[in-house]
Amino acid sequence: MANSSASKETARPPQPMTTMSVVAPALGWLVPGAGHLIQKRWIRGLLLMSSIVIMFGLGLAMQGRVYRPNGGDILDILGFVGDVGAGGLYIMTRALDMGQGAIAHATADYGTKYIIVAGLLNFISAADAYHIAIGKKP
Repeated sequence: MANSSASKETARPPQPMTTMSVVAPALGWLVPGAGHLIQKRWIRGLLLMSSIVIMFGLGLAMQGRVYRPNGGDILDILGFVGDVGAGGLYIMTRALDMGQGAIAHATADYGTKYIIVAGLLNFISAADAYHIAIGKKP
């Protein structure tokens, strides 16, 4: 009987696509935290923006490597996916030809990880902005 009552619970109907549900995650990916800021989530947006930008900047300051798109080693591909998650920071870094140093010491390896984690956090931030835009999250 417990299964039948659980199956009777209806799933939420699909949310209609709105402009905010498209713009918030796209802008949130391009500029970290901006997806929250345009939805007037000031504290969350500023915390995410500062966290991601500082983490990315520290990674570059530690001479971390920014991965380029390639079809080689699986770890390089995963590193690229993590890096591209930083959106505009990644684009700007590649345009200015930064983050190309060879990893010669331990802090550079930590810097590389900081850059990747900043990108992954930005992916999560963009997904959070989407869930707020569709009303799934308060």
